[in-house]
Amino acid sequence: MIELSEQQIIDQVARRLADAHTSVAPDRVAAVVYEQHARFTGRPIRDFVPLFVERNAKAELGRLNS
Repeated sequence: MIELSEQQIIDQVARRLADAHTSVAPDRVAAVVYEQHARFTGRPIRDFVPLFVERNAKAELGRLNS
């Protein structure tokens, strides 16, 4: 089984959201994703961080699109 690091998963989230939100510049999408990821720095439980990052970033990008 290939195991991905948290950073690799976050990078995939940024690419996936950039593909889904074409009206927002890809670098802005990445910035939103990495800002959301930074909110979880120092948190001890990491299992669901990518999921929370994706949900929060998706909501933020939805606000940027409106």
